[in-house]
Amino acid sequence: MASPAGGARGGVSVAQRRGGSPLDDDVSFLLARANALSLAAGNAALADYGLRVRSYSVLALAVGDARPSQRELAEFLRLDPSQVVALVDELQRRGLVRREADPADRRANVVVATTEGEACFAEARLAVRAAERELHAELSDDDHARLSELLQRLAFPS
Repeated sequence: MASPAGGARGGVSVAQRRGGSPLDDDVSFLLARANALSLAAGNAALADYGLRVRSYSVLALAVGDARPSQRELAEFLRLDPSQVVALVDELQRRGLVRREADPADRRANVVVATTEGEACFAEARLAVRAAERELHAELSDDDHARLSELLQRLAFPS
């Protein structure tokens, strides 16, 4: 039976332990744990806007000038195309994006943010940035910039 301190034998629980774990140098585990923490913080910050990290990501890409197709969104976000369809459907239902025929391929749709979508994204982005600053409070500005650079290299290998 677990003790009040959370450990099975009255010690420090696995969740409370920092260092000394066989996973301390397991980059895949560390990335997965950091991702889980980041998603939780991001989703909490986005709740007031009726968004979650995935829908926010679609909206962010729709705000730019790229005019991505749903297929491009799925590839970029590494999601199943059916997930992107559902995300775009929800954003469109809320009036934040619209689908337009792709001038280069009439069989495809591009996703474009509406004026309301652009305003929602601008406000939500501030909330996400604030949550990120709080989550990464232990990092110096230089560490944060380096982390961002390293993650970009991992996420978008050349």
